[in-house]
Amino acid sequence: MRQEISVHYSGPKQVVVGMSGGVDSAVTAYLLRESGYDVHGVFLCLSTAIEQTVGSRSCCSPDDAEDARRAAEQIGIPFHVVSAGDSIKPIIDYFVHDYEQGRTPNPCPLCNAQVKFAHLLRFADSIGAAYLATGHYARIRAHAGEWTICRAACRQKDQSYVLFTLDKALLQRLLLPLGEVSSKSEVRAIADIARLDMRAKLESQDICFAPHNGYAGLLERRGASGLRPGPIYSVDGHLLGEHQGIARYTTGQRRGLGIAHPEPLYVVSIDAPHNTLVVGHQERLRTDGIEAAEALWQQTVPQCFRASVQIRYASHAYDATIHLLGPGRFQAVFDTPVDCAVPGQAAVVYAEDMLLGGGWIETVHRSMDKKRNSNE
Repeated sequence: MRQEISVHYSGPKQVVVGMSGGVDSAVTAYLLRESGYDVHGVFLCLSTAIEQTVGSRSCCSPDDAEDARRAAEQIGIPFHVVSAGDSIKPIIDYFVHDYEQGRTPNPCPLCNAQVKFAHLLRFADSIGAAYLATGHYARIRAHAGEWTICRAACRQKDQSYVLFTLDKALLQRLLLPLGEVSSKSEVRAIADIARLDMRAKLESQDICFAPHNGYAGLLERRGASGLRPGPIYSVDGHLLGEHQGIARYTTGQRRGLGIAHPEPLYVVSIDAPHNTLVVGHQERLRTDGIEAAEALWQQTVPQCFRASVQIRYASHAYDATIHLLGPGRFQAVFDTPVDCAVPGQAAVVYAEDMLLGGGWIETVHRSMDKKRNSNE
């Protein structure tokens, strides 16, 4: 069994591969070496900024570093460790601040652009490597004479959503071999052929800088302001109970509210200035549209156009009309109301499988709010 790699460049074939200690990045390095590349494995060490916690399944633990080193040895490629601890600190600060403000942050797109790919590119330049690669499930394709990110062949594993922040100029140097595989099982089968020790290793599901007890443990250590108890109100203003700190909750959350009620209630909104949760029935979460800020576009787009928008990492993309509102801002109006959109998450825009760009959800337009206002 041999996985073919779609190569979209010519010239020297030296490539730097980010190796996390997992099977995906190890198979990436193996496939590139098998395809004739001069491969260098790089493990990014974030431990100077992250307190390692026993039992944590983060992507940058000492065990992961050892797994990455051993995989590089088994593949037969040079292995390097690069310190990236200082650059992760602003990401952690942003993460804590968003939770304090009642938002639900997604640090992965920022970490990819500002930490992982930035350090890999810097290292590639330092050794004269033309290309860099990671184990992300996405594809690089040519469009109108330019390179663009597209969804992976395996839609269940597609990770293009967390790559929308990458600099467009980087794409001509980027290799993503796993974008072509059909399933995670195929990746593990390749790892078995390569006799890699971590071929059965479980995937990391945690935010890499969060301890084993979740992000709340990080907020507690940082003394975050969003951990003070406060009131829980219904959407019609009735006091229903007390929360344990707004930073412990996310919009759309149902479990753990501590409210006795005959019907399920969900967090509809978080009022950080008043330290208040507002809860209601599920239909209160239906969303007609969103407004996003700090938008980045990898393709040129018109002032108004049709596209699909993915509003969470593990969600569908919904058909919408996109309106550019000004520098770095856009509005997405969905064809039909969609599941809960959450401030702080990324809204990533696609034309079929091609990633056009994205931004950070700032304002959410709820269907029930619109209906209520029209009845007043």
